[in-house]
Amino acid sequence: MNRAEYADTLSALPAERIAAYLVAHSGLPGPRANLTLLDAAGDVLPRDLALGLCGEAEEYLACCGTVTLGRLLLEGDRSLIGRLTALAADERWRVREAVAIAAQRVGDSDPALLRELVAEWTADPDPLVVRAGIAAICEPRLLGVPESAAAAIAACQAATDHLLNTPSQRRRSPAVRTLRQGLGYCWSVAVAGDPDAGLPAFTALDVADPDIAWVVRENRRKKRLARLLEA
Repeated sequence: MNRAEYADTLSALPAERIAAYLVAHSGLPGPRANLTLLDAAGDVLPRDLALGLCGEAEEYLACCGTVTLGRLLLEGDRSLIGRLTALAADERWRVREAVAIAAQRVGDSDPALLRELVAEWTADPDPLVVRAGIAAICEPRLLGVPESAAAAIAACQAATDHLLNTPSQRRRSPAVRTLRQGLGYCWSVAVAGDPDAGLPAFTALDVADPDIAWVVRENRRKKRLARLLEA
């Protein structure tokens, strides 16, 4: 089924049957969750149901509720920013990815609101929330807006500073390693979005720090950045 067909099916179901349908068609356990259904759920889930699903122990249900928060934010419920921020630090990686998807859905329709979210998240003391900021903005389709391209570079710089300022004894924690992994990809997207500003920022990174050196090496392996560096 495509996204529209899933959305129609979910809209036709009684509210009490939606969770069971989502779990049955989630694709989990398995190597890949059903992202088409996830997107459809974000399109049509009722507010109260979505908020309830955000707190579910079942991972796919929590993801569906989380993605729906993006639509609800666009509908004007800014009180949900705190809820989305808390979910950005969830221990489950799929839920954290759902936070990034929700934020990107915001960015598709309201780039300024996405930039506001990203600035708030990359200033957060929690490395997982910082990682959510760069994961949200470093999406190629969002960087055609010059202000968003600049925000992606600024986000990567802020996240890199967070990593640099983290004491060495804390850098092996899972949360900090997750942030470092995100930086190992996101810089290449940010630089490709605005090479004139991004390349100088990237080449100025402090490779004397072993974690920053790793981030630089990982991004240099990405074709989008390798082409720019060669040019």
